[in-house]
Amino acid sequence: MRALRLLSERNLEIADVAEPASPAEGMAIVRVRAVALNHIDVWGFRGMAFAKRQLPLIVGAEASGEIAALGAGVTGLKTGDAVVMYGALTCGVCKACREGRDNHCENVGGIMGFHVDGFAAEYVAIPARLLIPVPKGVSMVDAACAPITFSTVEHMLFDNAKLERGETVLVQAGGSGIGTAAITLAKAVGATVITTVGDSEKAEKARALGADHVINYREERFATIARRLTGKRGVDVAFEHTGADTFNDSLLSLKRGGRLVTCGATSGASITFNLMQLFQQQYRILGSFGASMRNVGDGLQKMAIGLKPTIDTEIAMDDFKIGLERLESRKVFGKIVVRI
Repeated sequence: MRALRLLSERNLEIADVAEPASPAEGMAIVRVRAVALNHIDVWGFRGMAFAKRQLPLIVGAEASGEIAALGAGVTGLKTGDAVVMYGALTCGVCKACREGRDNHCENVGGIMGFHVDGFAAEYVAIPARLLIPVPKGVSMVDAACAPITFSTVEHMLFDNAKLERGETVLVQAGGSGIGTAAITLAKAVGATVITTVGDSEKAEKARALGADHVINYREERFATIARRLTGKRGVDVAFEHTGADTFNDSLLSLKRGGRLVTCGATSGASITFNLMQLFQQQYRILGSFGASMRNVGDGLQKMAIGLKPTIDTEIAMDDFKIGLERLESRKVFGKIVVRI
């Protein structure tokens, strides 16, 4: 079968590799149909591995496909079912896994496509317990955006920040994959959405997606505008994933007692901030990493009722590197999806 492998920093190849053998007990073989690109793919492409990994490595951390074969003992699934794959090799037995807090696994074996072989291949072998069924009517391209993108937003906005109808949320980088998903999912629960973008074209697209107010952060200070839009009160929730460049002004955008939830640091991982501001304003800062399998399923159900991911581009497997470079350039609006 064909697989896309990272050989060294910024060096990808499409190689012929052996197909997975017949699945062992509790395992499944999935025919991969689509892989969605994420910043974790860019980090791996740049050589930014945070743990030891062995190259060459099959890339791709977020994907959809169809079950090609099942091992003994697997129930609730059948050959031909459309599924998405949970992207971390959780142990399934620790307290966190048993409680459905999969992203808190105490013995995780790595993130697919980053620490261990991922999904950018024609077939992949994976524990069947890590498969989530795709509802009828959801395309493979849309479903590929569920295991990381929609689920991350679900976990951030609803598990952690507890966003409610009538509240106001500031979404950073509204043109990104999770930024567009955050706009869509926040509007669906009746929140008012303020978002930041870097140019007028993205601003127009963000408004079309449903954002109530769009701020070009290159031309205006978003904290000032966000406070003005809320009558100097501040927003209820700041949805952070860009890091050092925006974090402090996201805090300044909050109302007293507001919640900042963050899952990323693409503009830098280190900041300093005012502790007196933190405790006097009684902010709540919430770190959020990944999502649970429940979050993935919830995201798929929302897709099934019409809350679709925003797709920037669909590309072929041969153009994977071009897709990563486009994502790295920040010229995207929504998700880049690779058809396998």
